[in-house]
Amino acid sequence: MTVRELVFRYTAFAVIATLVNLGTQRFILTLGTDAFFYAAAVAAGTLTGLVVKYILDKRWIFGDIQTGLKAHGRKFTLYTIMGVFTTAIFWSSETAFWLIWKTDFMREVGAIAGLAVGYFVKYQLDRRFVFSSAQLVSDGPDS
Repeated sequence: MTVRELVFRYTAFAVIATLVNLGTQRFILTLGTDAFFYAAAVAAGTLTGLVVKYILDKRWIFGDIQTGLKAHGRKFTLYTIMGVFTTAIFWSSETAFWLIWKTDFMREVGAIAGLAVGYFVKYQLDRRFVFSSAQLVSDGPDS
């Protein structure tokens, strides 16, 4: 895969996971808007986005075709651990925008900004620590 293809795929998958995350948050926030529902929305959105991104990254970014509970369990655990730091970036950005502007639109702008920075950092961590045994195929003039 060329660098251009890698960037396109990773960006597309980040967008998909972001939409799943924010869609989950919006759904939860239809049930209530107090602090409990806000925390539940952020947590549920993060979990659904994480699972979707893991499935897409594992196969289509890192070329990892291992199957089975043991392989998935180990890698998903590492993937999640790597995401703890990057999730803190996302949550901090989203919450800061909410506290400053107190609108759903700006909360989502903060979420998108935090996710963008977080996904860049996460790719570097995943490549080095989670999927280090998977082979990234680079060929062509863009690699």
